[in-house]
Amino acid sequence: MTRAVPAHLATIERHFAPDPPAILGVAVSGGGDSLALLHLLHDWRSAGGPELRVATVDHGLRLDAADEAAGVARICTGLDIPHDTLEWRGWDGTGNLPDRARRARYALLADWAQANAITDIALGHTEDDLAETFVMRLARGAGVDGLAAMRDRWRDGPVHRPLHGPLHGPVTFHRPLLDRGRAELRDLLRGRGVDWVEDPSNSDAKYERARVRERLSALAAAGLDAPALARTARRLAEARAALDHAARQAARECLRIEAGDVLMSRADLSALPDEVARRLLQAVLRWINGAEYPPRGAAMTRFLSAARAGQAMTLQGCLLHAGATWARIGREYKAVADLRVPACQVWDGRWRITGPALAGAEIAALGPAGLHACADWRASGLAHASALASPGLWRDGQLVAAPLVGWANGHELCLVRDGAFLFDAS
Repeated sequence: MTRAVPAHLATIERHFAPDPPAILGVAVSGGGDSLALLHLLHDWRSAGGPELRVATVDHGLRLDAADEAAGVARICTGLDIPHDTLEWRGWDGTGNLPDRARRARYALLADWAQANAITDIALGHTEDDLAETFVMRLARGAGVDGLAAMRDRWRDGPVHRPLHGPLHGPVTFHRPLLDRGRAELRDLLRGRGVDWVEDPSNSDAKYERARVRERLSALAAAGLDAPALARTARRLAEARAALDHAARQAARECLRIEAGDVLMSRADLSALPDEVARRLLQAVLRWINGAEYPPRGAAMTRFLSAARAGQAMTLQGCLLHAGATWARIGREYKAVADLRVPACQVWDGRWRITGPALAGAEIAALGPAGLHACADWRASGLAHASALASPGLWRDGQLVAAPLVGWANGHELCLVRDGAFLFDAS
């Protein structure tokens, strides 16, 4: 073991302290960063750390990909670590390949983890990745969120709340080596006689990250090397954390949930600093529509202005409407008008219905026909637009129950993403 290894292990142990998982998943591509992570985690396991299980994603984009995955499997066999290869064959030749591949990779890893009762996955991102990402986003004119250092951990993957029992998911991804450089990790592998694979895309100038890596050498000559850029990104991450904290506090003080809609005082919204208010509204939109990313830029600025001014606006499948003193954000009927799922499934990613089982029953939005069938729906106090988009139980084209507008008929609707999800995510 080289002299540097104890410092690396201390970094990893600090990251997972004070409660490391009993089993840790590891994403290993066969490249130098992830292989170094694997060997360091193996050292940690030998010193009393968690059990390990490895996954390699084969994107099917290069002829050598399957052989590289098999090579990782052989390494894991030598280390006595279980290994699985996850295949993705979803590339159709259109769109942004790196982004599509990245999304697919995380989705496959999250599904793999949940199928194997793994709650945490370690990734081999380094300080160099942090610096490269900073430069790429700087070139796009990113703000605090974009320029802030990539998070050293985050939750991802599907959230499932069973009818009975605890909530399952999501998976937590970890980046325990963000303060370690790519070169030193490769030195560690050389010291152990371990070879790694170089992905050809890392030096292919048609990819943005490869171009940035080439130009970072010129920046380093001006004193802007990877450690310096990473330090700036970390300072911006501290600013992001402060803004996120302020938004969470504002959510608890200013927001109220009513029948799946979110209500807030316009006066409170106007009193908040713009950046905190934007984050608050972004969290509300994501809580309602389940989108992977919130809207940003000009669209988000217009939405904030509309909310403060008491104007109506739609954004990302959500509808903003307001009264004299309040603003309400709910689902836009158009976004769910054609959405139908069996009664046993979650509707719109957030509503589950319970009650007497009815063969062939479905959950769908009430729409005009549903409201016509509920003559007294106005007594519920729900706004017309919200009532239109609210879920009901249907069978053979007939409305069976509409709990949110006062016709429960023995059934109950509950939110899969409850208030805690909103307040914790703001």
